[in-house]
Amino acid sequence: MDIQFKKVNPHPLNAIQHSSESIWNSDFVLKSGTKVLLNASSGKGKSTFSGILFGLRSDYEGSILFGDKELKSFTKHDWTTCRVSKISIVFQDLQLFPELTVKENLELKNNLTNSFSLDEIQRFNQQLGIGDKWEQKCQFLSMGQQQRVAIVRALLQPFDWLILDEPFSHLDEENTTICLDLINQRCDALGAGFILTSLGSKHQFSYDHKLKL
Repeated sequence: MDIQFKKVNPHPLNAIQHSSESIWNSDFVLKSGTKVLLNASSGKGKSTFSGILFGLRSDYEGSILFGDKELKSFTKHDWTTCRVSKISIVFQDLQLFPELTVKENLELKNNLTNSFSLDEIQRFNQQLGIGDKWEQKCQFLSMGQQQRVAIVRALLQPFDWLILDEPFSHLDEENTTICLDLINQRCDALGAGFILTSLGSKHQFSYDHKLKL
């Protein structure tokens, strides 16, 4: 599923003078299966971009198409279907249920599509170094551990695109690399693309396309 942008400009950013390289108010296409880096400083609209693509915001001018369908024409049912099978996300604020255990958080997501067995999910956790946190409530995990739970959760469904909004901000380089390996494995298995937002200029991962704000 290609994503096409046509002169998109979020209302909260109308007063900002964007550079000629900015994606805002430009025309471009994100091709299916592409791995994309969106790198910018705070306040430039990374989370706005993620929220728009996930259907949480519609306060923008211009047009965005998923395939041949305009986002602003999506019904609630369209978005429900899309979020189950076409697009997944790791929110910057994670949106975990803090009072539930790691297992319970991940089961809630997996039960929507039954994509994996509990043993397979636990293997993902073990791969990311949080296998021993299975029965622990998320509110008692470190931020880095919570980020890894949120990453696993996002992978527990089919998707064409995975949105990752600063998913490694509390992880060291080694754990970031481990998470990226799992993300790449899952995206490659699905033939899916990802859009990864980041603050920094140094990145230990490869990508096909870079966007600027």
